[in-house]
Amino acid sequence: MLAAVINAFRIPDLRNKILFTLGMLVVFRFIASVPIPGVDREGLRDYIEQSQLLGMLNLFSGSGLTNFSLAALGVYPYITASIIMQLMTPIIPKLNELSNEGQQGRNKINQYTHWLTIPLALLQGYGQALLFSNETNPNTGEPLITGFGLFDGGTFLPTLAILLSLTAGTMLLVWIGELITENGIGNGISIIIFGGIVASMPGSLGQLFSGNAVGQGLFGTALFLLIGLVTIVGVVLVNEGQRRIPVHHAKRVRSGRVYGGNTTHIPLKVNSAGMIPLIFAVSIMVFPGMIASFLQSSSVETVRDAAGWLQRQLQPNTFQYNFIYFFMVVGFTYFYTLVVFQQQKIPENLQRQGAFIPGIRPGRNTAEYLGRVLNRITLIGALFLGIVAILPYVGAQISGVQSLQLSSTSLLIVVGVAIDTMRQLEAQLMMRNYEGFIQ
Repeated sequence: MLAAVINAFRIPDLRNKILFTLGMLVVFRFIASVPIPGVDREGLRDYIEQSQLLGMLNLFSGSGLTNFSLAALGVYPYITASIIMQLMTPIIPKLNELSNEGQQGRNKINQYTHWLTIPLALLQGYGQALLFSNETNPNTGEPLITGFGLFDGGTFLPTLAILLSLTAGTMLLVWIGELITENGIGNGISIIIFGGIVASMPGSLGQLFSGNAVGQGLFGTALFLLIGLVTIVGVVLVNEGQRRIPVHHAKRVRSGRVYGGNTTHIPLKVNSAGMIPLIFAVSIMVFPGMIASFLQSSSVETVRDAAGWLQRQLQPNTFQYNFIYFFMVVGFTYFYTLVVFQQQKIPENLQRQGAFIPGIRPGRNTAEYLGRVLNRITLIGALFLGIVAILPYVGAQISGVQSLQLSSTSLLIVVGVAIDTMRQLEAQLMMRNYEGFIQ
């Protein structure tokens, strides 16, 4: 492991990629510490600690929500826009045509995703700021955000400045993520989320070790460590698991020379979607709770009561939340795996190259066979992700230590992103005939 790290830094271009990624993470942390004026940070911190939903958002933004900084929204408006575009691509013919035009079409869809991110960031920023402006600091009686009101002539410009600042912060993080993807190591957006979670972990671990009740701290800590160990080992095993489909290449004679005739394999991974389903599921699960938080300040009593009920039902420590969360993780795993598999067009490429799976006819039969195999092995990966995602909830019910709640998705994402990044470093080292990280 140490030798692989030394070899990575000996290669100039690979060293530059690693340093560039670390430098962009430093820039991200700097952005997350730049606060927006007019915010009672101490009161906001106390208010967020009382809400597990806001605590989850704060965890993924790298404590940017606590300071209500430029990074308060994180990259979740962009993730939401990506989900919408992926759902709309098979439905809208124009988008479906673009997805089949190769890299140029994907670039156009990515451009549409960026445009959709802007109104979503404005909407989410307005909702969060409105929620905080309607809450007061119990010690001072002052609103958590002062001078907020989009439809008031006296507060219009300060409110517009807050919304534009939050939106600009989100787009800046998206840009940094894309720079990491192009010039660094790993998927940039995932790295940004990874950096935010890791930056928030010391505080979360401090709350865990303190315990929520006398006599429960030691048991809760031991349970947390056990769940963490099981999660890490399980994620590694599932991410490494694959079904190898043998492929035989037909012999071809050109200019008196024989080509092909060799046998290779198609590695179908047990979890082809990686950590993307978890990120998608969290983004969707957070949305109803956020809407309910905004509606709690409504002047209509019925709307206010319904919003309060919905917010209580969708707290991360409830059975309903984890039940829906489990099935959403499973569903998104199948959905994303199917999207990625269709984009690869493996049956068409095999037929074009004169290759075939032994015992399976090329073309449609090959596509059906690969689809059946992929569905079976994806079931294992999807159920695993769903079970591990709700495992801390089960542990919290046993131990009574609710501080375990925020660790499930964050730990899965951290381990998954770390493995994906290590794999890219491994590939870079193997290309240069060096021994990689994974032994």
